[in-house]
Amino acid sequence: MKTFYFERECRTANSECYTILRGETSLGRIDLHYTDAVVHSTLSINKNITTEEIQDLVDTIDEELVNSIGVPKQELIVHVHQGVDLGLFSTRNFEGNGGHERLN
Repeated sequence: MKTFYFERECRTANSECYTILRGETSLGRIDLHYTDAVVHSTLSINKNITTEEIQDLVDTIDEELVNSIGVPKQELIVHVHQGVDLGLFSTRNFEGNGGHERLN
């Protein structure tokens, strides 16, 4: 049984972003940035999970996301942040609010 699921938010020539799910619950987001030899990533977790669960998640990210696209890598570096999701913000001017608006 799979523990973690990923929904791609966006992809560029050198990066990808995914929402991380466990069942119906969003656990956070992973941003992957591909260089010639190293994949740099930022893992933002918005739920309380253990260090062992984070390691399992990192292993799953490596197996299911990084290895599946066929980018040769020598190393996957993951910066892990755990905290509260404050929502999405944009510089787009919504309803005349000076150009900065929280979307959630």
